[in-house]
Amino acid sequence: MEEKHREDYISWDEYFMGIAQLSALRSKDPSTQVGACIVDDQNKIVSMGYNGMPRGIDDNSVPWGHGDGLESKYLYVCHAEFNAILNTRDGAHLSGCKLYVTLFPCNECAKAIVQVGIKEVVYLDDKHGDDLIYEASKNILKMAGVKLTHYTGKTVKISNS
Repeated sequence: MEEKHREDYISWDEYFMGIAQLSALRSKDPSTQVGACIVDDQNKIVSMGYNGMPRGIDDNSVPWGHGDGLESKYLYVCHAEFNAILNTRDGAHLSGCKLYVTLFPCNECAKAIVQVGIKEVVYLDDKHGDDLIYEASKNILKMAGVKLTHYTGKTVKISNS
């Protein structure tokens, strides 16, 4: 009898969301770790990113809390989606690509997603969905014709311990 391939392998969506989850583990943010993975229409990874400080900035020289004014991490941190867009190799085009991200993109990231031509966002969590900036994000993405897909596949168990 001829041997067949195994049937319990993960799907492309599960694979790429797993990579986004693994990328999130690179984040040094004590409260929210986000990862992103961008793939082309041939299921090739184009770029990855996670939320963190801009390149060249000492992680210990900036705040990581939710403080006010200049003591807020939000003024300094680059989001995972934005980092994935910026980390794209020279010559790689993002037009028509799909973005896998562990947390729904904010309005600023949505603008960058639209600007580079990403066609679909597959997101794991939308825990801030009712906040104004995330409502604006959804509007921006929908107006630009970006497909929004809430990930419902298997969650790959990845631990950093």
